[in-house]
Amino acid sequence: MLRNYLKVALRNFSRNKVFSFINIAGLSIGMAVTILIGLWIWDELSFNKQFENYNRIAEVMQSQTFNGETGTQRSLPYPIADELRKDYGSDFKYISMASWNSDHVLAAGEKKITIPGAYMEPSVTEMLNLKMMKGTHAGLNDAHSILISDETAKKLYGGADPMGRLIKIDNDQSVKVTGVYENLPYNSDFGDMKFIGSWKLLIDNMHWELKESDPWRSNMFRAFVQVNEQADMQKVSARIKDSKLQHVNKRELAFKAQVFLHPMSKWHLYDDFKNGKNVGGRITYVWLFGIIGCFVLLLACINFMNLSTARSEKRAREVGIRKAIGSLRSQLIGQFFGESMLYVFIAFVLSLFFAQAVIGFFNEVADKKMSIPWTEPLFWIGGIVFSLITGAVAGSYPAFYLSSFEAAKTLKGAIHVGRFASIPRKTMVVIQFSISVMLIIGTITVFRQIEFAKSRPVGYTRNGLVMVHMSTEDLHKHITAVREELKKSGAITEISESSSAPTYVDEVDDGFDWKGKNPSLTGDAGVLYVSYEFGKTIGWNLKEGRDFSRSFGTDTAAMIVNESMAKFMGMKHPVGETLRWMGKPYQVVGLVHDLLMENPYEPVFRTIFVMSTEPQYIINMRINPKMNVHEAIAKMEPVFKTYNPSQPFEYKFIDQEFARKFSDEERIGKLAASFAVLAIFISCLGLFGMASFMAERRVKEIGVRKVLGASVFNLWKLLSREFVILVLISLFIAVPVSWYYLQGWLQHYTYRTEMSWWVFISAGLGALAITLITVSFQAVKAALANPVESLRTE
Repeated sequence: MLRNYLKVALRNFSRNKVFSFINIAGLSIGMAVTILIGLWIWDELSFNKQFENYNRIAEVMQSQTFNGETGTQRSLPYPIADELRKDYGSDFKYISMASWNSDHVLAAGEKKITIPGAYMEPSVTEMLNLKMMKGTHAGLNDAHSILISDETAKKLYGGADPMGRLIKIDNDQSVKVTGVYENLPYNSDFGDMKFIGSWKLLIDNMHWELKESDPWRSNMFRAFVQVNEQADMQKVSARIKDSKLQHVNKRELAFKAQVFLHPMSKWHLYDDFKNGKNVGGRITYVWLFGIIGCFVLLLACINFMNLSTARSEKRAREVGIRKAIGSLRSQLIGQFFGESMLYVFIAFVLSLFFAQAVIGFFNEVADKKMSIPWTEPLFWIGGIVFSLITGAVAGSYPAFYLSSFEAAKTLKGAIHVGRFASIPRKTMVVIQFSISVMLIIGTITVFRQIEFAKSRPVGYTRNGLVMVHMSTEDLHKHITAVREELKKSGAITEISESSSAPTYVDEVDDGFDWKGKNPSLTGDAGVLYVSYEFGKTIGWNLKEGRDFSRSFGTDTAAMIVNESMAKFMGMKHPVGETLRWMGKPYQVVGLVHDLLMENPYEPVFRTIFVMSTEPQYIINMRINPKMNVHEAIAKMEPVFKTYNPSQPFEYKFIDQEFARKFSDEERIGKLAASFAVLAIFISCLGLFGMASFMAERRVKEIGVRKVLGASVFNLWKLLSREFVILVLISLFIAVPVSWYYLQGWLQHYTYRTEMSWWVFISAGLGALAITLITVSFQAVKAALANPVESLRTE
């Protein structure tokens, strides 16, 4: 019997090649999209899970309240670890302080590379259970030691043994390689940590800020913990909440700092905090793409159902004969399900090849390093289950529908589908285009939101602005000579130093006071230390007052504030006022328009600019607009190598750094756009098949109408009208649903675009145009056919 079912299925497959191709193509594309989205979701859900202690590791974080608003941050004062060990040690197995992961220059002899790394306490090696290729976890016990990744070892030493060799960090401290660990997983929060330096070295030799009288004031570092096996993380988090509050001074008490544990299991997907509460994060995108994957697969299944049931009259006699000779309805259902499974199996095989072909592009867009796990048994088990579910969904309606025909009626040729028989098929077409139109509207809205944020005034000129991160003080010592040589070469118009780039605020501080300040007003501000020429270099816009100038010797005790800071101070004209910071008076000499340095979707952060003659981390340069960019960079490199030979010349364009702020939204937009295109394509395959069937079914009617004088246009309109009506119905469904959900999505952004009417009209017109183009091929072909050929069989 199974053999007979297979023969019948293969005969139907070969007899109806166009419909078979459409079914398999739609299913394979839908399944490929679902496989790729499934791999992406698995990668997101398995983030950090490679660490054995995943469920017991947490990051220590804190929330502070300013003027009634609670903010959450990862930065902590460095004594927090000792405090946790002293008063709550029984709850923790390991506690490790850490610096932020950032770029440093590692030099081994003449070889110099710039790579990201962090300084950590030795216990982190046990906490993360680093897989040591050379050395042991005890390698960080010595202050002048360093652990490097396998990738770093190959870059510095090639195939040579790095153990015991000396490395110089930032042309300052020499350390000995005491271990090489396997590269940390890319899909983890430590994936780009290419070396681990000794925490003791950082504290003892590199951070003069820690010599302050109040070590609890500065929030500069991170802290990671591993709770004991018998400890409950939530209860431990509740116990340590006042561990900082017990040590801060009277002024800091007003911020009501509360320390808590953020589990590793939530770092990646639940990292968004609003008013001190976790409100989700990337988990939203996981749900979004999971729903999109189901929708795209559903579109392919709908195609299969529609085309299978549309051809019901051609299978009616087969059903009648089988029932007449004794076939049970259950056997017929099994036969039609079997045919569906055959189509799905072929589609699954093709979907794997399709997914393999595009996974490189998908990884590039999604910023992943995924691959299809061909050798994993679980993948194949999941694939089989996935295919069975797809086959069951796609084949359910045709199986139960076709098997319901009565034998007597079908054998007499009396089966008529009736005027209401096509309603299920029409409903499914409406569902298809409703989903497709919603995807189109959603994609347009995402890109509009990105462009809206990009078009915000940034308060300075990004184009032609280049930054170089400095890990040593060499260039600062020769900054005058560097300026003269670069200007003389014509490569730049100005150069300056700053503590952070114009695209971010590296330092946030409080302790500001001014005349007339409300005693209850609390808050911090971004602080940038800049050299005299900073404003000229970045091209900021002064609203009042003046820029820093070498003509004023008092500018070392001067400040320039942005509009948001002036508003926070309650001053429309702050120039000339005295602002006290940590007890020291500064005169406000200038007011600049807000510089968009942080989140482009949020209000500009209040910021002050302080003139400093000390070495800073960033060199900013304005490229001469009269010179080609590549030529200007070529002239910069030898100058930097001359005055800063210990560091490779590596530069970044500020406009590109600013563009990175939109990377997550752009990535989501590109993926959504790709899926929307595929959804439309699958829907069009279904429309093409339905149009072909309709033209085939009405071939004699078309012939009669042509004989009676109907024009090609009239016939085209006749065949297209039904599909246009269905698409219009889908628009009435898709538009309000899209508006409702996208309005909710946009509420997450303070600065957001509005839902414009043209977006919905464009999506509607696009859907109609695509429908007409798809249907017109078959409609025009049928209308142009010779009526003699279609009528002569009568």
